Amino acid sequence: MSRNEIVIQAPPGEVWDVLMNPWLYTQWVVGNKRIRGVDPDWPVVGSRFHHTVGVGPLMTRDETRIVALRPGEHLELDAHAWPVGTAKVILTLEPAVGGTRVVMIEEPTRGPARWMETPLLHGLTHGRNVESLRRLKRVVEQRVRQNTEAS
Repeated sequence: MSRNEIVIQAPPGEVWDVLMNPWLYTQWVVGNKRIRGVDPDWPVVGSRFHHTVGVGPLMTRDETRIVALRPGEHLELDAHAWPVGTAKVILTLEPAVGGTRVVMIEEPTRGPARWMETPLLHGLTHGRNVESLRRLKRVVEQRVRQNTEAS
């Protein structure tokens, strides 16, 4: 299991808006190359977005599904990236001084990633999620700046 957190200089609603827009996942989720489609009932529990993930020439087409959500504060996803496997990803938002604390927990649930839970795999997942949260911070804060300037 990997647990990461970051404070984003924006209100929780702004962070939530980015998390609820699957078309933005390519801008902040490391390894997400392209969003191919989104279920029409997104963002309800059970809805999915379809993506292409990978590194370099190694790509796979898969999907991520909403398992649970509490608007504005909690999102649980079932993220598929076969042949590597699937993972439960939980994103929790809470108000913090100057913005929003985002906690991201990722745990492999099926496939080779689950069977090979090692310190090396945990380290790689942790590092990838550190970078994903940095990118999320940049995307959210840039959107807030643009909205402020437009006002």
